[in-house]
Amino acid sequence: MIDFLLHSDKKLLELVAAYGPWVYGVLFAIVFAETGLVVTPFLPGDSLLFATGALCATGSLSTPLALGLLALAAFTGNAVNYAIGRTIGPRVFSASDASGISHRLLNRDHLKRAHEFFEQYGGKAVILGRFVPIVRTFVPFVAGAAQMTSHSFVFFNAIGAAAWVGLCVGAGLLFGNVPAVKENFSLVTLGIVFVSLLPVIVELARSQRARGIARSGRSGESGRSGESGPYPSGGPGHDRTSS
Repeated sequence: MIDFLLHSDKKLLELVAAYGPWVYGVLFAIVFAETGLVVTPFLPGDSLLFATGALCATGSLSTPLALGLLALAAFTGNAVNYAIGRTIGPRVFSASDASGISHRLLNRDHLKRAHEFFEQYGGKAVILGRFVPIVRTFVPFVAGAAQMTSHSFVFFNAIGAAAWVGLCVGAGLLFGNVPAVKENFSLVTLGIVFVSLLPVIVELARSQRARGIARSGRSGESGRSGESGPYPSGGPGHDRTSS
């Protein structure tokens, strides 16, 4: 699998030679499984789309057909994953033992917080998650388990699928056959993975910064309240009975 990931351009060309037009079905199945089944997050995603774009540029594959089928696979895969999460997710997160690790990891309080998160940030999570390997496999499942509203998920799922497939295949169309890229495809693949992780790194940095600011604000308020002391504004020697 790692060999396929790092040399997906050559492996995909072999598939085209071996299966002809059936290769579109193979591509559809891989993308659908990678986005639609939580047990197959290891399947290639970004690199496969990039390699597909490179083959489209050579005429080995049809660009409109590849774009349409892969976008459909990405959309339906996420939709199925969301439906599975919505159906079995509440049972997965149903732990009630407050003393066990299952309560900390798989309980309805976490599910409720996840629901609130997706209601507030769901669009960003669904779209950005598309570009992060492994994460994109679990985002729709958790969104379903958190009972994110279906119409919101469908809307952002469509945007994410079109953006992910369009950008990755488009990058392959533009740069996949550049000699330097073809000769160093393994390094390009690792670069694609790194770039895919950038949105998450940025969001984590922003989150940590926001938490730091919030903690500083609370510390400042505590310090100011402590300075006022236990006495009223007149101090310990103030005679409240005098007029």
